[in-house]
Amino acid sequence: MRVLCGIAMLTGLTGWGIAWAAPPWEAPVDIGGRRELFVDHYLVESLEGAALHLHEPRPAGTALQFDQPWEGRYCGYVTVFKDGDRYRMYYRGLPDAGKDGSAAETTCYAESADGIHWVKPELGLHTVHGSAANNVVLANMAPYSHNFAPFLDARPGVPAAERYKALGGTQESGLAGFVSEDGLRWRKMQDGPVITKGALDSQNVAFWSESEGCYVCYLRTWSGGGFEGFRTISRCTSPDFLTWTDPVPMDFGGTPMEHLYTNQTAPYYRAPHLYIATAARFMPGRRVVSREDAQRLGIEGRYDADCSDIVLMSTRGGTQYARTFMEGFLKPGIGLENWTSRTNYPAWGIVPIGEKEMAIYVQHNYGQPTHHLVRYVLRPDGFISVRAPYAGGEMTTKPLLFSGSELSLNFATSAAGSVRVEIQDAHGAPLEGFALADSEELIGNLLDRTARWNGQSVVGHLAGTPVRLRFVMKDADLFALQFR
Repeated sequence: MRVLCGIAMLTGLTGWGIAWAAPPWEAPVDIGGRRELFVDHYLVESLEGAALHLHEPRPAGTALQFDQPWEGRYCGYVTVFKDGDRYRMYYRGLPDAGKDGSAAETTCYAESADGIHWVKPELGLHTVHGSAANNVVLANMAPYSHNFAPFLDARPGVPAAERYKALGGTQESGLAGFVSEDGLRWRKMQDGPVITKGALDSQNVAFWSESEGCYVCYLRTWSGGGFEGFRTISRCTSPDFLTWTDPVPMDFGGTPMEHLYTNQTAPYYRAPHLYIATAARFMPGRRVVSREDAQRLGIEGRYDADCSDIVLMSTRGGTQYARTFMEGFLKPGIGLENWTSRTNYPAWGIVPIGEKEMAIYVQHNYGQPTHHLVRYVLRPDGFISVRAPYAGGEMTTKPLLFSGSELSLNFATSAAGSVRVEIQDAHGAPLEGFALADSEELIGNLLDRTARWNGQSVVGHLAGTPVRLRFVMKDADLFALQFR
């Protein structure tokens, strides 16, 4: 709507005979006071000597062993989110392979005070394997434990009894809606399913979208319909979590189709208008592990015949994903145990760990006796950066509208590197007092540093006026910007 209004305004001005200088006018992107990351080309007008760079998460240790009798080598579809001062984790418990949605599947729960050290509380809610001394929150509820995917409902005014919501089910059952007051005791919202269309044979994830003002669900479909073609992703929406639109296939911007097993699309906690997807890319029949090595690893059945990794996508709502990079975001590790079928699948959820890191959680050794969950970390906003080499480079944004009085940057340089920023008018001319020569050099590795020009940081008088930002960088990464 803002773009259309901008175009209409421009048309009216042109009719009065006002000529605009080159480059041609672009309706400005209104970023308000939002944090904007460089995970796509949304803000980028031009790059000279610089390029977008995909960063790779670093392993930071085992988060959880799937070592209880009701858990095992086929645990899966993990969900993690931060809930106040507590981190919550949900996952399927399944010690033996079988048909999707079998009675052997349970939903298990773990929690943490820091996102690093996890415990499995003895909840006493369900008797499994002859004992109620377990961490099971859903049992004897086939087929819903197959892919039970909870989230913390951020909708304003949500009733306390429905603060936690979840979807679960298969194509045969459809997806049922569940609610809970405490995140442990769950009940179905109604007898029948809330979503019936789609293949649903994966983890189907939902959340309340603050920016779109509705619930959104990203679910499994196939590109050829039925179970033909590629495993892919569709999206539907709901005002109340009960009535959903028909699924619409997501578009990937003309990039080659690949099997995307789980999509793990979620609002990014530092910029919730931006949804980040850490999708499991599945390569069916791409064998790395021989049958002999599979036996040595203790793999059963055909869980040695495929391999997978994680790719990064993003979306700003609607049915368009940005696949800025086709390369792997998290590649399988050293060792054949990392190259078996359905290992390297990420959990849903990206969470802060203290102030200087964020974490994703990834399954390792799926289908093996050593199956476990590993925590991987990145700096906040650290998915993709604008990177300039030692020789230097530049990035200029599209015309922007902003609110706020200062410009904050998340960046990192080498000891010899630097970042400088020039504020231009919408047509590329430096504004007085904000030219490159006025910009103070930014050096360091900082999540939140205010840009300054001639000792001053205040830019509030430019708010609401279309401007461009020109970044001149040397041996540096720029991760995010925010006017505030």
